[in-house]
Amino acid sequence: MAGAPTARRSNAVLAAFSTVCLPLAAFGVALPVTLPEFYATFVGLELGAVAAVFMIVRLIDIVFDPFIGWAMDRTNSRFGRYRPWLVLATPILMLAAYMMFVAVQPGAPPVFLFAWLLVLYLGFSIGTLGQLGWAAVLAPEYDQRSRVYGWWQVFNIVGVVLILILPTIVQQTGVGDYAEGVRIMGWAIVIALPLTVGLALLAVPEPVTRGDSPHGSLGAYVSLFKKPVVRKLLFADLLLGIAPGITGSLLFFFFGQIKGYDHAQTGPLMVLYFIGGLCGAPFWAWLATRVGKDRGLAIAGIASAALYVAATLAPGHNLFLTAIVMFIAGLPYAAGLFLTRAMMADAGDEERYETGVDRTGLMLSILSATTKIGHVIALVPYLVLQAVGFRPVPGPEGNSEFSLITLQLLFILVPGLLMAASAWVLKGYPLTAERHNAIRRALDERDAGSAAGREAPTE
Repeated sequence: MAGAPTARRSNAVLAAFSTVCLPLAAFGVALPVTLPEFYATFVGLELGAVAAVFMIVRLIDIVFDPFIGWAMDRTNSRFGRYRPWLVLATPILMLAAYMMFVAVQPGAPPVFLFAWLLVLYLGFSIGTLGQLGWAAVLAPEYDQRSRVYGWWQVFNIVGVVLILILPTIVQQTGVGDYAEGVRIMGWAIVIALPLTVGLALLAVPEPVTRGDSPHGSLGAYVSLFKKPVVRKLLFADLLLGIAPGITGSLLFFFFGQIKGYDHAQTGPLMVLYFIGGLCGAPFWAWLATRVGKDRGLAIAGIASAALYVAATLAPGHNLFLTAIVMFIAGLPYAAGLFLTRAMMADAGDEERYETGVDRTGLMLSILSATTKIGHVIALVPYLVLQAVGFRPVPGPEGNSEFSLITLQLLFILVPGLLMAASAWVLKGYPLTAERHNAIRRALDERDAGSAAGREAPTE
């Protein structure tokens, strides 16, 4: 019967769906962490040029997202609304990964980085929005949606861990240097993309959602920003996007010049941070079902701030101690990404209930745009460091004391304050579990009535 609650998805189905996160997460960590440092250090571009290119492309990419989300909401094919877009993204991302990770050579000009980074971001936007929209319709119920996005985030972290250990394995086994490890990272993405997308397409259905297609009125889209639920989510996501963006862009500089670790040591430390996130993810999914997603996210923001600052202040040159504190600091990592996406999908249900229009794709694209704005802002520290004379050289000897202090303030204090602030902006979040459950019941009844009307015989 149309309008009946969606069946609980099996773990096998959710695992198959989430395998797409493996290559997408590799892009997700490479864009803010690996590629800026790789192009500054090994390709030889200036820090300011790298920051400028990434910021410009990010700003252009932000414009893509609402159009992609709008187009997804209007898509109506026999293969589903979101799956065709994920298929479209696959060859775009494969080509971009090959060019940016594998084909690039030392001395490549900034225009090379600009052109292929733009292609990469276009494919990445299409792929991530397609998968997030698909996740929203897999399980529309409040708690089951937390479960779907929880699986999504677990595989994201697994993808991050797998891709981060590749350069270290390449170095430790003597296969090649760090640059060769980055190239192998690119090949891994190229191979994994068609395999994981194909598995998801074969094993996972895409339920049909009801609701009128959105029209092109700009006022209708602007009205979304007037909703308290949307504003609070966007602001929280912006803060949660800036904080890890800063951490990722400065990670190798901080651990190399402040803590005394090289690339081969820093990589595993970062992996331990994400493993901590993987271990903590089930707890945050469980907590969200007990206290609500908004309160769970606020608790995670406060915990993230406290544990992150404590970890960065731990003494350097003690690899074992640093490994322990990095693992602990990563425990709340998963909460921000999967809970904000699940909460925006809930907000999409509220929008469809109030207007009759399904704008889930657009709303997820707006959320994606705030994350990207956060990553743009997160590159400002590159410009600050260049202004104070910081140089990306091994060890602290080539930099002044002032530039090193600036690096520490940017890496420790700013992300910690942003994580704590994300909890504050969620105060008074209006879309509780009780309200969402009532909305879902009303939508199911409305959908059932619409289906019955269409199926009734005519005289």
